[in-house]
Amino acid sequence: MRYNKIRKMDISNGPGVRVSIFTQGCAFNCPNCFNPETHDFTAGKEFTDETMNKILDLCDNENIEGLSILGGEPMHPNNIEGTTKLAKAFKERFPNKDLWAWSGYKFDEYIKDKDITKYLDVVVDGQFVEAEKNPTLKWKGSGNQRVIDVQKSIETNRIVLK
Repeated sequence: MRYNKIRKMDISNGPGVRVSIFTQGCAFNCPNCFNPETHDFTAGKEFTDETMNKILDLCDNENIEGLSILGGEPMHPNNIEGTTKLAKAFKERFPNKDLWAWSGYKFDEYIKDKDITKYLDVVVDGQFVEAEKNPTLKWKGSGNQRVIDVQKSIETNRIVLK
């Protein structure tokens, strides 16, 4: 996996102050994506154990509410292994902090059966659609996207919105 950037104190990608990592590589290439520099799978930096430990150390701060994983596309086959490894390590070290992820893939069609769901609290799913763009929406860019409570959705076997 490769990544584009890490934000040490992010207030725009989930509730509270968070650490965010933007994975590198996305095959969706949604028109007017807010992060087109993350689309190229060969750009960015290599995600290593050192990178993961840096992120975990940044999260080890009482002011940090959780970790957000964005992209690029963190659930793409090129990234899912690294994303899952980070999610697992985060939840093992910080079971009381929340883990959010954004994906162009639909939860019920692609994500729900992945190992990463064991660790995710919230996923914002669906590709950005310019025609449904709405800057007043919380945590998402277009009206077609959903903010999903992952654990309640798995428990009830239906989509539970947050």
